[in-house]
Amino acid sequence: MGKSTVRKIVIEVTQRLWDVLYEKHMPVPSQENFKNIANDFYNIWNFPNCLGALDGKHIRLRCPRDSGSMFFNYKGYFSIVLQALVDANYRFINIDVGGYGKQSDGGTFKASLLYKKMVQGTLNIPKSSKLPNSNLKLPYVIIADEAYPLMKNLLKPYSKQDLNPGKEMFNKRLSRARRTVECAFGILRAKWQILDKPILTDVKIADKIIKAICILHNVIIDMEGMEHNLQEFQIYNHVPNQRNIGGRFNDEAKAVRDGFQTYFMQNN
Repeated sequence: MGKSTVRKIVIEVTQRLWDVLYEKHMPVPSQENFKNIANDFYNIWNFPNCLGALDGKHIRLRCPRDSGSMFFNYKGYFSIVLQALVDANYRFINIDVGGYGKQSDGGTFKASLLYKKMVQGTLNIPKSSKLPNSNLKLPYVIIADEAYPLMKNLLKPYSKQDLNPGKEMFNKRLSRARRTVECAFGILRAKWQILDKPILTDVKIADKIIKAICILHNVIIDMEGMEHNLQEFQIYNHVPNQRNIGGRFNDEAKAVRDGFQTYFMQNN
């Protein structure tokens, strides 16, 4: 079979998988969906009002033609970035594929539709609510690591250089709940061996392949359950993210994070 025929088949099959499956297995969450996700995060990971864990993964590529250094990442290879928002059961809620390898995770986030929806207030984030066993009312949030900006609805750890017991407690709780996205990437890599080596296609086809893999990841979890996948597949260690993008934090975002810190200290 000729290369052009194989290329055509790959494009058609991966696009068809996405078109047919995403509405059922990766739908845009409603406010009610997000509340259910938050309940799972509290019940499983003991982190309330959490809408998902966010992270980025570099997917190896053959050097794209005429791309210069745009796809060459800090790890020393060519890649595109898969940004994923993951629920408490390791399912992908939202993905963004195709960020340049040279971008930081924070830079990829700020170029994504997810960020734009958060800024515009169109992400269907539920209104602030009281935390369990508390009168403290706080926003629903996404959790991420140090590479991301601190926002009203996006929490990151406190700097390690300025820790007290309350901040340490917050960082531990956030780190524990954020394992969901790291495990999701590990399961993805363990199941799909194409991710163990550079994808030998152009960037547009690689995007389609990655999206198809992510939607099939959700399909398998929905059909088989998460326990089956955790027992059957080795979880690869996820390489920590690159540099912090920096930037000043607004007072509202800092107050939200401090509110969660207070809650965790009161409900330890």
